[in-house]
Amino acid sequence: MTAYDDQNIFAKILRGEIPNVTVYEDDDTLCFMDIMPRTDGHCLVIPKTPCRNVLDASDAQLASVMSTVKKVANAAKTAFDADGITVQQFNETAGGQEVFHLHFHIHPRHYGVSMRPPGKMGDMEAIKAHAEKMRAAL
Repeated sequence: MTAYDDQNIFAKILRGEIPNVTVYEDDDTLCFMDIMPRTDGHCLVIPKTPCRNVLDASDAQLASVMSTVKKVANAAKTAFDADGITVQQFNETAGGQEVFHLHFHIHPRHYGVSMRPPGKMGDMEAIKAHAEKMRAAL
């Protein structure tokens, strides 16, 4: 297994070196908005401790992260009056992983509305407003 790189962008967010728009935080996890949102309300849940992905995560890390995923997914569904939620998680380059710190994507979804293409910066004011809607629903 490849070693954890403590210079990845999520590690820098956890250290406060890069700003984020926080939705939820507890002792073990952080949920923040994706700045390249593929859906309104697209956010990420990460553990506060180092691990590259599901393949090297401890049972405790996974339990903490999944508890937060469930909590935030329910809040996102309510906040956006969504018909459903898509949860995505990628492992290793061949599996689509781009940032090598365990993370789960949460996407509120509506019937007939496709996800936007990846890689396009979002409007930060809209992202902040979406975070506030989800915080209010928590």
